[in-house]
Amino acid sequence: MKRITVGARLVRPLLFLLVSQGAMLSAATVAAAAADTQLLEAARREQPALIASLKDMVEIESPSADAAGLSKMADYTEKRLHALGAKIERRKGTQGPGEIVTATFTGSGSKRILLIAHMDTVYPVGTLQSQPYRVEENRIYGPGIADDKGGIALILHALKMLKETGWRDYGRLTVMFNADEETGSMGSGELIANVAAEHDYVFSCEPTPDKPEGILLGTSGTGTVHMQVRGRASHAGASPEMGRNALIELSHQLLQTEDIAQDVPGTQLNWTMAQGGVVRNQIPERASATGDMRLTVADGFDRLEAALKERVKNKRVPDTETTISIERGRPPFVASDAARELARKAEAIYAELDRSLTLIPGTGGGTDAGFAARSGKAVVLESFGLAGFGYHARNEYITVDSIVPRLYLMTRMLQEVSKP
Repeated sequence: MKRITVGARLVRPLLFLLVSQGAMLSAATVAAAAADTQLLEAARREQPALIASLKDMVEIESPSADAAGLSKMADYTEKRLHALGAKIERRKGTQGPGEIVTATFTGSGSKRILLIAHMDTVYPVGTLQSQPYRVEENRIYGPGIADDKGGIALILHALKMLKETGWRDYGRLTVMFNADEETGSMGSGELIANVAAEHDYVFSCEPTPDKPEGILLGTSGTGTVHMQVRGRASHAGASPEMGRNALIELSHQLLQTEDIAQDVPGTQLNWTMAQGGVVRNQIPERASATGDMRLTVADGFDRLEAALKERVKNKRVPDTETTISIERGRPPFVASDAARELARKAEAIYAELDRSLTLIPGTGGGTDAGFAARSGKAVVLESFGLAGFGYHARNEYITVDSIVPRLYLMTRMLQEVSKP
């Protein structure tokens, strides 16, 4: 998962879009219904077991590139889902070392629900030595504990709670745990998109910020922009005039495209890496740059690419050639009208606990909700996971006092969307 933040520069294009659609939803006071006391008490009983599951999973180090750790996580989740009565399938993604674990439950109703979370983390093997699992007052620390082993734990224990009540009101309930979310879900994204298109609802279980706790209504699509400049090499001392300096031309092109996304609504581009030249005494023949792209509109890739190709026709160094290409990653997620209505239901459910739920308009980060929402067929919401902070950083944590409310929210939402 990429950072979820409110009010940062990264969210401005998405905020603008959501405001224009009338989707700025606040955590306004909701007339609270009475809580389901039996379900709430079940969530309280389940908390110690969920914490134990968190410890188990955090102590399995599973960075995106580590086949052994990802296999252990797949074994762990398969065993837990099988114990809940699911039919399990494991398959390799189209790239990357990990497997995708898919569990299917068949119920007595008609609605089709998909729950997604991811098993991989950004932390290299050995991180536990300096950042061990530990509990300090209201916080539990550990690499990947919020992003996204908390999401996995929430799904496992919410389904356990509902199974113990005999709940089977859904038609089909599918759980998918992938192993490459932190590297863009390039090996699992198409599968997520295709499976999501077969469901009525998708709840993605990335973490929610601890302040404010919320549900996320939008995430950015992601892409990588490549700029390549070809010039002509020559001796830097004896005949510099014979060369065509690719590094100078690259600098020109970076400066003139620096703010190009301002002319392409719903997109953002930041140049983040550059290189050029081979040795000190040679006019460089080649230079290149890489940029981070974010988008909140489905056609953003095409429009930004076209704008860049037009802009780089303006050269500073004659006889140079600049080419542009965009590596397309996650699509954007913007909650539909139906999803925003469902988010208000989540807000009302949290109010049953006398607890506020913020409906967060958007983030500059990307999540698998983008793939899940791509077809437009499912009602998708993001960030049902546990509340926490410090993702991808030292001292990542979840808050203990979010466990019961988030279990209650997930189980109540599953019950609500399964109604005829």
